[in-house]
Amino acid sequence: QVQLVESGGGLVQAGGSLRLSCAAAGLTFSSYSLGWFRQAPGKEREFVGAISWSGSNIYYGDSVKGRFTISRDNGKNTLYLQMNSLKAEDTAVYYCAAPRFRGTTYSYLARSASYDYWGQGTQVTVSS
Repeated sequence: QVQLVESGGGLVQAGGSLRLSCAAAGLTFSSYSLGWFRQAPGKEREFVGAISWSGSNIYYGDSVKGRFTISRDNGKNTLYLQMNSLKAEDTAVYYCAAPRFRGTTYSYLARSASYDYWGQGTQVTVSS
């Protein structure tokens, strides 16, 4: 079955950086677009960003544009999220996810309902 395992979370000071990884198994990695979402306590799940299966389409949520970068290594079946200039409001559990269909549009990839497969999440805490 499909497994997505996030790592790289932790505690960092405001202004610092972290890189999250998402290792995938049980799917043809290079055929899937992938997304990052986050959820803070008491808040709804928020779209962070997504990358199409080819890597040619990359999208970001408004709150992270210019600070976060998504990339993928199809040879390692791994998705990455480089987070720079972190703010206290970035504190959340971060999830990687794979969608059901091979869509590549923003409207499709920004919706959590498009995703069938989710990792267990990794906690990111930014101290101010």
